[in-house]
Amino acid sequence: MTNEERNTALYQKMFAEQEVFRDWLKGQSPEEILNHAYEYTVREDILLSLEYHDLSDAQADALMKSPSPLADVFQDFEKLETSHMETVWDCLEGRADTLLEEQRRTLRETPVYPYPASYAHEHGELNQYRTSNEANMACKKAIEGAIRDHYRGYSLDGKAAVAEVVRAFGTERTMYILANTVRQKDWDGRISPSNKDWAKSIPIQKNPDAWGEDRNVYLIVNSHPGLTDLFVNAFRKEYCQQQEKDIKPSVRAKLQNQPAKNSPKISANLKGQER
Repeated sequence: MTNEERNTALYQKMFAEQEVFRDWLKGQSPEEILNHAYEYTVREDILLSLEYHDLSDAQADALMKSPSPLADVFQDFEKLETSHMETVWDCLEGRADTLLEEQRRTLRETPVYPYPASYAHEHGELNQYRTSNEANMACKKAIEGAIRDHYRGYSLDGKAAVAEVVRAFGTERTMYILANTVRQKDWDGRISPSNKDWAKSIPIQKNPDAWGEDRNVYLIVNSHPGLTDLFVNAFRKEYCQQQEKDIKPSVRAKLQNQPAKNSPKISANLKGQER
C-alpha cells in the first residue's frame, strides 16, 4: 500500500466516524447539540487538515489501528493550550477598531452645515443640516471628554487633547464648536479676550427655534471655562502651525523649483576635464 493509499484509507475511516457522530448529534435535543457544537467543528477541522496534509506510513498505520482515531485526535486537541482565544480577541479588537475608524472618517468627511434650520428647510437641505448637527453634538461631547481625560495634576495636556478631537472630527468642525462656545460665553471673564476676539472672527449664524431661542446653546462645551480656554489656546496654536506648514514650501520644493546650477567646485572640476 502506498503512502497516498494509506492516508486515503485513514481519511475514509475518520470521515465515516464523523458521519456516525453527526447522525447521533442530529437526534439530540437543541441544548445537547449546542453542547457538542465545538467538538463537531474541531472534528471537521481535523478532517480538513488531513485533506491537505499527508502523514508518514508509520503515522497513518498507527492511527488506523485505533477504533476511533478522530475522537482520539480531538481529545488530544482539547488538552492543548492554544492561542485560540487570543486570536479571537485580536479579531474582535481589530473589527472594533475598523468600525471605529470608519465612523471617525464619516465624521471627518461630514461638512459643517453653516446655515440655520430655517434655511435648510426652505432649501430642502434638512438631511445635511441634521447630519451636521449630529456630528456637532458628538464633537462637543468629544471635546469635553478629551479635556476630562487629559487633565492631570492641575494641568491640561492641550496638545494631546486637541489632537484626539481633530483626528476624529477634523479641524473645521472642532473650530466651529470652540468658536461657538466662546461666543456664547462672551460674558465669562475666565475666557481670555484674545480667544473672544478670535471666536468673533469665525462666521457662525444664529439658529433660532420656534420660540426664538438659539439652538447653538446646545453646542456649548460644558467643561470648566478655564480648561476650555486652555483647550482653545492649544487648538489655535496647532491650527496656526498647520497653516504655516500648508503655506510655507519645503526646502526640497524650493530647490526643485530653482534652475539647476553647478557649484563652484563642480564647475572647476568640469573646466579641468575640458582641458
